[in-house]
Amino acid sequence: MPDDWESGGFGIYIHWPFCQAKCPYCDFNSHVAREIDQSRWFRAYIAEIDRHAEEVPSRTVSSVFFGGGTPSLMDPDLVDGILSRIRHHWPHANDPEITLEANPGSVEAGRFRAYRDAGITRVSMGLQALNDRDLQRLGRVHTVSEALEAFDIARDCFDRVSFDMIYARQDQTPDAWRIELKQALNKAIDHVSLYQLTIEDGTAFGDRYRIGKLRGLPDEDSAAEMYDITQEETDAAGFHCYEVSNHARPGAESRHNSLYWRYGDYLGIGPGAHGRVTLAGQRTATEAIRMPDAWLRAAATGGADRNRTPLTQADQATEFLLMGLRLTTGVDLDRYERLSGSPLSQTVLKDLSDMGMIETERRWLRVTSSGRIVLNAVIAKLLE
Repeated sequence: MPDDWESGGFGIYIHWPFCQAKCPYCDFNSHVAREIDQSRWFRAYIAEIDRHAEEVPSRTVSSVFFGGGTPSLMDPDLVDGILSRIRHHWPHANDPEITLEANPGSVEAGRFRAYRDAGITRVSMGLQALNDRDLQRLGRVHTVSEALEAFDIARDCFDRVSFDMIYARQDQTPDAWRIELKQALNKAIDHVSLYQLTIEDGTAFGDRYRIGKLRGLPDEDSAAEMYDITQEETDAAGFHCYEVSNHARPGAESRHNSLYWRYGDYLGIGPGAHGRVTLAGQRTATEAIRMPDAWLRAAATGGADRNRTPLTQADQATEFLLMGLRLTTGVDLDRYERLSGSPLSQTVLKDLSDMGMIETERRWLRVTSSGRIVLNAVIAKLLE
């Protein structure tokens, strides 16, 4: 029997940890640095790619994702060298998806053409808002006009360009969000990611919120209305919701992120990067050293993993549900049983179905639109 990961595929995540500025809502592993020795970073990435290739040879790569941080601050030659090394070690699927995240403040036409020539096929751009006041509040270093210009540059270079927006921002009303979202969808090509602002511990927003200085956040009813507006407007524009926060035209879904949600295997390379990789039949969670300088030193001396944790059957089954139920297509119940060793409770399934939270059909389980709003509670009930 094939390993379970083959149901989801195999991809590679490359983490670039540097940004021009740290956004106050961001809890990702990102850092601001005055000078970056990109040649030293190149050697470290190559060393880590070579090390992983010895452990998982003969895989077919379906996607590569450069995330961060702000990967559009990487020298195109660095991106080219990384992708060349990956192609050297692993065969690629036909028409692989190779994505690079970009912030509008770091977009230049010449740089984007060089990324395209290196092998990037898709760009994911962080627009976040379409008014300058809110961009400033979000700590963004670009203006709306710069963002739209950057989007046009990307569209001229790449067939596939996605962008992110954040809603439920300070002093934002549902009507204002509807107008802004319509403007964004008129610009969109084939994919948008739309996230409700969440206040995370350990961020500047989290610190302000804790002492009562983050004012004007929408109440729960307004935020819920904005979520409903998001579904209405994306549907009307032909961008179906295929995952909780992601919307695409048919066939334009993010293949790399879908690999996560379908519980495939992926290597995580770069400071703080997480991975899931099956080694000798055992799915293992990996986590790289978080701080950039420490990761660089470790990569040069034999390996930059901080933790490697074998996942039990119960761990894998839980992760499979947590990830897979984010997709509107849902999860395969037979695959869940193979991972967990036992089925989900029929009583719980019936209760949630009677409440209109889930649907089951031909051994597939999916969450309804009503259930998606309280997804964490639905998953918790299923795992009781």
